[in-house]
Amino acid sequence: MQGLTVMPASPRMVLVMFLLGMAAGAADGRRRLVSSSPDEPCKRMTLYYHDILYNGVNNTANATAAPVTKPAALSTAFKPNGTYFGMLVVFDDPVTEGKALPAAAGEEPAARAQGFYFYDKKETFNAWLCFSIVFNSTACRGTLNLMGADLMDEETRDLSVVGGTGDFFMARGVATIRTDATEGYFYFRLQMDIKLYECYV
Repeated sequence: MQGLTVMPASPRMVLVMFLLGMAAGAADGRRRLVSSSPDEPCKRMTLYYHDILYNGVNNTANATAAPVTKPAALSTAFKPNGTYFGMLVVFDDPVTEGKALPAAAGEEPAARAQGFYFYDKKETFNAWLCFSIVFNSTACRGTLNLMGADLMDEETRDLSVVGGTGDFFMARGVATIRTDATEGYFYFRLQMDIKLYECYV
């Protein structure tokens, strides 16, 4: 039995395959929009992300985030009160269009934020986030994927929008976040001003 011989692809065949791939990508009828100015995103929205951290005692019913690791010993060795350095938190947080939580009766939440953050600085509070905003409402369906450093000492921080699906297919942009409210260590609300600079419509 003889082995199969792999024939190199001809330049014509490569061109045909490339054109077929381009046609398949455009088959759903979407066209790509790329913003030419930071002041003119192709899509913009403001959402509020609510994180309710499990406190280990009495908020089991409404907690939406939980630590899955303990802070490293270095956290308290370096700073007496600790900075949570090394702690990883997994979350499934509600995202609303208004500041209220829970959403008003009859109002459907805009989305869920699902992912994780971990504290990555021993000297002060600082985190790194990676999550998807999952839309499943009559207004929007699909996901936006965000990641980046949450430099908590700064008034505003930018996270990268690195992709999306559904109504946000292949979206790229920036989400500027600010801490809008806190209640002790177990609740915080972030305002997310999301600007998309690459959209498919």
